Amino acid sequence: MFPLGSVLLPGASLPLHIFEPRYRQLVADLTTGAAPGGCFGVVAIRRGWEVGTDNVEALHDIGCSALLREARRLPDGRFDIVARGERRFRLLDVDTASAPYLIGKVEWVPDTEPVPEIRDLLPVLASSARQAHGHYCRLAWNAEDWAEPPEDVTCTDLAYLLAADCLLYTGDRQHLLELTCPARRLRWIRQVLVRETAILRALRAVPAHVSEFAELPSRN
Repeated sequence: MFPLGSVLLPGASLPLHIFEPRYRQLVADLTTGAAPGGCFGVVAIRRGWEVGTDNVEALHDIGCSALLREARRLPDGRFDIVARGERRFRLLDVDTASAPYLIGKVEWVPDTEPVPEIRDLLPVLASSARQAHGHYCRLAWNAEDWAEPPEDVTCTDLAYLLAADCLLYTGDRQHLLELTCPARRLRWIRQVLVRETAILRALRAVPAHVSEFAELPSRN
């Protein structure tokens, strides 16, 4: 398991530079098959910047599995890796003794099926969320730095993809991850994008949230 100061969402790319010994071992186990499946769990840290055996309660209960896609070992033993967010899980227990890194006992948390009345609204909610995303990105980024999401993205996955282009608080991303109803995700990400767009218009700049972008020692 890999605690991070940020939230991984399903479908999102996660590039990491691995230099701390316990996480070097995790990547080594993933690449050699000692940790089967090439998957590991990413859980955001609720408070602070590091999680060890004495403060696992600092982890959020809901995390996201990550599939290791690329791993490049450097001459000094460090790794550059790229992983992809896969499935949401609930953290049930943490084993701090069996390996240098934390091992989590988890259960998968699937989406809930919307009732027919809500399911029929999904295309409308998706269109509204896409529109809010476009307004945000046109203010925040240069035209060449963003693109409209493909039309074939499902309503189930769309909110995660829209969030990937935006500078959101960790708490906002965690809330999005925890929402199990696709309709609620779309409605909520639209509300967040409208809020952030209003901030952009007021500040005439992309707001850098101090707690998110401060230069602090890396836990990894």
